[in-house]
Amino acid sequence: MKLENLYKEIGGFSKENQGSSNYYNEDFYVQGPKALEFAPLSLLKKKFASLNSPSELLELGFVYQSIDFFGSDSFVKWYEKKFARKLSTATSNKMTILKIPNNKSIFDSIENIDKAYKNLRANKILLNGKNLPVQLGEWYARIIFGLYQKKSSSQRGFDFKLDDRSVEIKVHWADSSSPKGVKIRRSLVQLSDYCIIIYIHNNFMIREICFLDSKFITRKFTEKGHTIFLKDSQVSNYFFSKSSKHDDKVINRTALMKYSSPQFAIKIADRFQ
Repeated sequence: MKLENLYKEIGGFSKENQGSSNYYNEDFYVQGPKALEFAPLSLLKKKFASLNSPSELLELGFVYQSIDFFGSDSFVKWYEKKFARKLSTATSNKMTILKIPNNKSIFDSIENIDKAYKNLRANKILLNGKNLPVQLGEWYARIIFGLYQKKSSSQRGFDFKLDDRSVEIKVHWADSSSPKGVKIRRSLVQLSDYCIIIYIHNNFMIREICFLDSKFITRKFTEKGHTIFLKDSQVSNYFFSKSSKHDDKVINRTALMKYSSPQFAIKIADRFQ
């Protein structure tokens, strides 16, 4: 089975009106080279004797993509137009798309990431096995507040220090906060004087900063358990975009403005420009 022949069948199926067919209720659909080209696997099995299961497609480089997990706007658009019916959540939950990823684009991205990681390592931003957002957020905190790191007496490696006070840094990487809040270990709060939460957009720019006294956290969040969830509704009054209480802790205003998202920078510009 040649890939070009498979794609030809998928393209032909996508060109035809399928409103009266029963192919709308399949478990597997195969995507062609274009965003709006799909065909049910059961149809392709009829066309190719060598195609008995998804495994033959996996050998050609196809990968599974669950609609329920990954989502697919192009598939939903194609499905509803092709079958003249809405794609319900109950139906899409059982559907899986088989597609060949854009390997050239992925490889180019990996090369660029490798170059970026080398640059971040050379500039001592990436130092260990922690993920990039965590280390980048910690670096933001270090340069903005003038923190230094000191060998820890525990097994944590290094503690962050502001003057002679201990600082716990928590990095939250997402364009919006979880309804549950930012998770932080109670024991780490108890061992620190301050807690700094660095909220980072998906594009790695700072979207918010929250500077809290650790005693305030332990006093306010008295529920039992090893974990504290700091919800926005409970700590938003201490966000830098709303409160100037800890403005005096900012040692590098230029860095704060440089690495802030445009939206965040506008909110704090009057105080830090």
